[in-house]
Amino acid sequence: MPESEDAEITWQLPRTARSAGRARALLREQLADWKVVGDVADTAELLLAELVANSVQHAFVPVGREIGVRIARYEGRLRVEVADANNDRPAPREAQADEECGRGLALVVALAEKWGCCPRWHGIGKAVWAELLL
Repeated sequence: MPESEDAEITWQLPRTARSAGRARALLREQLADWKVVGDVADTAELLLAELVANSVQHAFVPVGREIGVRIARYEGRLRVEVADANNDRPAPREAQADEECGRGLALVVALAEKWGCCPRWHGIGKAVWAELLL
């Protein structure tokens, strides 16, 4: 696919610990199809895995047992996005040195060109996204 073409793909994944790895594998295949390789592909995989892991860990709500993943390529950017049924917006925090978790969003902030959170377009919840330059 030429770099100038816009494209988008979505997946629904169960809200389980295994979904971060599954999302990474699906993204790797898609990026290979789009001829996105190297550091951008590696960073996109890490960003997506962190966003999925955050959704799995923090988005426990009685409805919305699946999370939505959207990958978009447009205007020289690659966007990875994860949506869940929890309305709580993420906020970066500084993890203590002895903590084993709490650094995922800090990684997203550090590695993404841009990142943010927006309401889910089809109902309750939010989508957290990160973008990289292609």
